Amino acid sequence: MTNSKQRELAEFLREERGTLIGYVRRRIDEAADQDAEDIVQDVIVSLFDRADPTVPIQNLAAFVYRSLRNRIIDRFRKRRETAELPEDLRDPGPDPLAETERQEALERMFSAMDGLSPDDKGILLATEFEGRSFKDLAEEWGVPLGTLLARKSRALDKIRKQLTGQSDHRKKELTP
Repeated sequence: MTNSKQRELAEFLREERGTLIGYVRRRIDEAADQDAEDIVQDVIVSLFDRADPTVPIQNLAAFVYRSLRNRIIDRFRKRRETAELPEDLRDPGPDPLAETERQEALERMFSAMDGLSPDDKGILLATEFEGRSFKDLAEEWGVPLGTLLARKSRALDKIRKQLTGQSDHRKKELTP
């Protein structure tokens, strides 16, 4: 940074120091006055120690305010990363029993899905596991929306019956 640029920056900072500190205070409510001054001071030092002083600053005020804003964001991120959770909210780690039960339930569900027709299985996988919308699928597959809704309902009903051990006895009971 040339001497004239350094003088320009120093003059700007001398004139605007109070305004800059006020800007920082308004954005960090819980911060003490010293925190705001520390942030401004950090930005001032970094401006004088810029990595590439040959690149001209087109709008000095905008550059300083953007630097302050970025430094405030960095402070909040740092504070959030170091904050400790209360004891009752800490993750105790993986529960081996719960993980085993979850895996077994997934295996039963996928096994039940093997008995579905390709259309029923496709709509279930697309909506439940891929997060796709019925509208998008109807357009992409060229199938009416109501048909897709019926397929998913039918697929869920079949899986539910298979997982609960129910079979479709109604047909047998209705026929003599």
